[in-house]
Amino acid sequence: MRSDDDAALHAFVESRRTALFRSAYLLCGDRHEAEDLVQATLVKVVLGGRRHGRLDNIEAYARKTLVNTFIAARRRFWRREQSYGELPDRAAHAPDTDTGLAVRAALARLTARQRAVLVLRYWEDLSVEATAELLGMRENTVKSHTARGLAALRAEMAEELV
Repeated sequence: MRSDDDAALHAFVESRRTALFRSAYLLCGDRHEAEDLVQATLVKVVLGGRRHGRLDNIEAYARKTLVNTFIAARRRFWRREQSYGELPDRAAHAPDTDTGLAVRAALARLTARQRAVLVLRYWEDLSVEATAELLGMRENTVKSHTARGLAALRAEMAEELV
């Protein structure tokens, strides 16, 4: 790989790391997990850039890698369980009246694919077509995940805000 390509990858990582972190945080709902997700994504982007020589649309490649890495991590069995040395004295998440926290909590209860579709459609502001292409699914599947995800969010938020 040429030094020009290395410089382009370095500039991309420096300029887009924060935006990728925000998307990762909305996907994960946990700061540390989001940082790990962004790190894994950027490693894959850099290695992919070196392996393929040149990436035509590095932004789209990074976004797709972020979402695919998130979905793949959710499939792993060990991600579903949390073990504790000692049980906490109180609930881990006390109710919070802040709407942003309530939305992120409701978002975290969606399926990984619904969450990915909603983040790409409404946070990244991608079209149905772009989201479908990025996730490798049909446009109608994106629309149904969007509708079901929004319905679930509305139901969750109705309970939170009552």
